[in-house]
Amino acid sequence: MSKLFKGLKKGLEEALVFSERKLTLKSELIEIPEPPNEYKAIDIKRIREKKHYSQGIFAKVLNVSIKTVQSWESGTRIPSHAALRLLEIVDKGFYGPQISKPL
Repeated sequence: MSKLFKGLKKGLEEALVFSERKLTLKSELIEIPEPPNEYKAIDIKRIREKKHYSQGIFAKVLNVSIKTVQSWESGTRIPSHAALRLLEIVDKGFYGPQISKPL
């Protein structure tokens, strides 16, 4: 028997035992966060400047290109949903590497 078949068989057997009320299944509740804020061009620039990042450093922090940061700040492009979440994480202070200058 393949590993997939064994897994399916085990799952079906557990479902049958559960349906006969001989097994209690474990469940776990997780909190789903609200969708990220919609950040406008001025908001993105404010986040970057608050952290004292250049556009190049900010791009590295977010793992995007400098052109992407420039286009967000100029309003020619809007961030994707994933990018909005990253911006929110940086904005709320959950992530934000401190950039030190060499001596």
